[in-house]
Amino acid sequence: MTEPVISVIFITYNHEKYVEKALRSVLDQKTDFDYEVVIGEDCSTDSTREIIDRVTAEYPDKHVKKLYRKENTGRPTRNVYETTMECRGKYLAYLEGDDYWCDENKLQKQVDFLENHPEYIACTHSFIMVDEESAEITDPGILEIGKLYEFSGKFTFEDYKYSGRWPGHYATLVSRNIYPEAKYDYTLLYRAHDFVDDAIILLFLLIQGDIYRMDDIMSSWRYVKKKQGTNWNSLAMKRDIIKDDCYLSQTVTKWLLQYRPISDYGRGKAKKDFETALKRYLKSPGKENLKFLKDMYNINIREIVCPEKNTTFVGYSVKCIFEKLTGKG
Repeated sequence: MTEPVISVIFITYNHEKYVEKALRSVLDQKTDFDYEVVIGEDCSTDSTREIIDRVTAEYPDKHVKKLYRKENTGRPTRNVYETTMECRGKYLAYLEGDDYWCDENKLQKQVDFLENHPEYIACTHSFIMVDEESAEITDPGILEIGKLYEFSGKFTFEDYKYSGRWPGHYATLVSRNIYPEAKYDYTLLYRAHDFVDDAIILLFLLIQGDIYRMDDIMSSWRYVKKKQGTNWNSLAMKRDIIKDDCYLSQTVTKWLLQYRPISDYGRGKAKKDFETALKRYLKSPGKENLKFLKDMYNINIREIVCPEKNTTFVGYSVKCIFEKLTGKG
């Protein structure tokens, strides 16, 4: 096989109920170029691996690389990173084993767009949200979540910071392969969070170029949220999302500081996250919340907000409380 035009990063773990539909949606793509499918299978405990072997055997002409982990990585984002590093394509596409593509020309359309528009580093598209049985979701409350990705046309780094929107769901993204050049430290992909990878991938891309969002509906996002679920939306119900987001933002900001000066927005976000931790501690004092507060102070305040000022943990905390009480914050 010659070098593939595009590599599909196919991530899966315990997806036996969905993986066949997802994988076939990749292998059934119609293109006038070669593409490879790089499967990161993270040591599933169900029949996911057996289903992959059965399905791929039906496509002997397709180029599939199976990365079967001997042990679970412990961090899904680590699986994404290691799978990405095995890709050889000029372009990269992404899919998890519970979502699926619903347009057999998706790869062709997006590669054609990027070939004809070198000014963009990536492109995405519209999608539908489906339930466990692949039926389209009509619940307004759930569809409201999908509005995070409501965008059309050019999307920039400034949009990423200020708009409250993202340019596309994980399964909609096709990008240029930025990783061989190693322009940045891409290990942030798994260091920043154990589950969140799409936000980091978008960050990597947007600090290097713009993303175009097409209006075509070409993928289905399977949105499942239940107490016993093992997908991210279900697991998030048991996690402290506010604290998660503060630590994620802190890690990303520290990473960005290696490459560009901190913006007023970044400085303001760091201060706001410290104030979030302070409010939590004042409401419920305890070792866990004290550690959260000190972590936010040591990085967000000492290194980001006031790197050249002589501040103390207690002094800065009292100052913030005073500002809130007097309305001067």
